[in-house]
Amino acid sequence: MKRLLVIIVLQFVSLLLFAQDEQQKMDKILSAYNQQNKFAGVVLVAKGGNIIFEKGYGYRNVAAKIPHDVNDIFVIASLTKQITAAAVMKLQEEGKLSVQDKLSKYYPDYPNANRITIEELLTHTSGIYNFTNDTVLLRQDPTQHVTEAKAVGILKAYPLDFEPGTKFNYSNSGYILLGYIIAKAAKKPYEQVVREKIFQPLEMTHSGFDFTNLNNPYKSTGYVSISKNSAVPAPIIDSTIGFSTSSIYSTVEDLYKWEKGIATDKILNPESWKKVFTPHFNKYGYGWIIDTAYGKLLMEHSGITSGFTSDIIRFPQDEAVVIVLDNSTSGFIEGIAKDLAAIVYHQPYTLPEDIKGVTLITAVLQQYVGKYQDSNGVSGVIRVEGDHLVNVSGTEDIELYPQKDGFFLAKGYDAKVEFVKDSSGKVIEQIIHRPNLELHYKKVE
Repeated sequence: MKRLLVIIVLQFVSLLLFAQDEQQKMDKILSAYNQQNKFAGVVLVAKGGNIIFEKGYGYRNVAAKIPHDVNDIFVIASLTKQITAAAVMKLQEEGKLSVQDKLSKYYPDYPNANRITIEELLTHTSGIYNFTNDTVLLRQDPTQHVTEAKAVGILKAYPLDFEPGTKFNYSNSGYILLGYIIAKAAKKPYEQVVREKIFQPLEMTHSGFDFTNLNNPYKSTGYVSISKNSAVPAPIIDSTIGFSTSSIYSTVEDLYKWEKGIATDKILNPESWKKVFTPHFNKYGYGWIIDTAYGKLLMEHSGITSGFTSDIIRFPQDEAVVIVLDNSTSGFIEGIAKDLAAIVYHQPYTLPEDIKGVTLITAVLQQYVGKYQDSNGVSGVIRVEGDHLVNVSGTEDIELYPQKDGFFLAKGYDAKVEFVKDSSGKVIEQIIHRPNLELHYKKVE
């Protein structure tokens, strides 16, 4: 009996030391990202149904030097989509709609509505143009309230990108429409449906919608960028613009309640969750990417909006989850989440790469200047600024620092940019390498 007790004590001590080692590794990598101004926010990591790491880094408010707290509130951007998808499925369980309903049931005069289903909106296979690709639209006043009539009117003006159900193209437009469909089917505002059917049952008491007008001491200030010497506040965006695609705010602990609600089938029945996590094109289900890592099934999604980024990875077999919220438009959020998951599963991970690189003369940098465009018509312009390049695209200018001729690191983003030349040495293409993603842009001017 005494020997058994000793074995149990040794096992407990071993597990405790192992957990401390995991925590030290997580703290080291997050501190490195924070010191390089690549992360400022709050992280929660859990396994086996228990929180094993939770901590804040950087400032909730840079000007006031208020450090992050685990209770801090962030806009969760596109993590909103998984909550919108769950609301759709809840209404289907109640018989108020079906994912096989045509868009025409709710918007009879919407172009091609009789060819588009709710499921295709959920899985980004509707062919409806992603309105956030329109750089002209993005530069309009983001503080103005957007009504349903105005939003739908804007979306109706764009032609379909492809035949519904045949391809994948990430479309915020589809999820905007889902929010309005939820309201029509439930005969209640979208926000009320989400509160009643998700937030209240899960006791997500620090989650909501109108972040701009939120009065809470734990409200995080969003930043376009944070550097050693300055922090640029992000422009205010009215919640009706992001609406059901990106406007929800929350905390890491509320999102952990959301995770536990999924794990225990508290919001939806098992059959509905099975549909949510069934991959379609590009491994996308209903508001989630479904994949595998370390021999485990995983569900993941990231988000980015003005001043905020977010990521969640869940491993349902082990009740493990990584939640990362950042109050800047950091491009490193996915890499951070994946590295933390790697630590949980005792896999290799890397510390962030600092941008130092090399110096290229202006004449060398000039060869990359020009306009680049992808296959969907999305374009950006490269220009020279001092000792580096700048990619002008959408609402943000991204600085590119040379590592060697033809290869650059994007400041503030977990991305490497490669410029491809033809046999004569002329630049013909820009390739953006991101974790599990490669974007190609042909040089057109």
